[in-house]
Amino acid sequence: MELTPTAYVILGMVSREARSGYEIKATVDNSTRFFWAASYGQIYPELKRLSEAGLVEGSDVPRGERKRTVYAITAAGMEVLKEWLRKAPSTFETRDEGLLKLFFSGVLPPAEAAGTLRALREHRLGVAERLRGIEPAATEKAAADDPYPLMVLQSGIEFNEWFADWCERMEDRLLDSARPPKGANDV
Repeated sequence: MELTPTAYVILGMVSREARSGYEIKATVDNSTRFFWAASYGQIYPELKRLSEAGLVEGSDVPRGERKRTVYAITAAGMEVLKEWLRKAPSTFETRDEGLLKLFFSGVLPPAEAAGTLRALREHRLGVAERLRGIEPAATEKAAADDPYPLMVLQSGIEFNEWFADWCERMEDRLLDSARPPKGANDV
């Protein structure tokens, strides 16, 4: 059975502790979402496939009147996860609508294209700030037993701060190149 990237996200999430689909999504939204997202429409079908393959097993753990299935990784699932972790990454994908817009901004006047760079910069600063808000809990968890999420979090903070600086440099370059040379208006 070939697994999707979402399947590996799920295996990784339930390798730490048993979780419901809702809990997996909530954890993704506050951790891997910044570099690898997963939607409910991906998570629930994958949980079914992983369960049928014997890589996770679900237990009914109702919460009040609400039906709730919590999934735990099986020994076979743990082996599949470890095998995947030991392989070099084979997928590289960055999706950023702002960069896509910048790529096609040649149809705009430079001052308008600079607005795309300003928006990208503000977005990246906001992401860095949001990640910094997660950092205290991640630091505490890293000190307790798991340093890897903190390492990834810090890479996200540093990357977004670098990206914001890059946007500022590119905006300056773009606006400088759009200005007439000194003395050009002196006829």
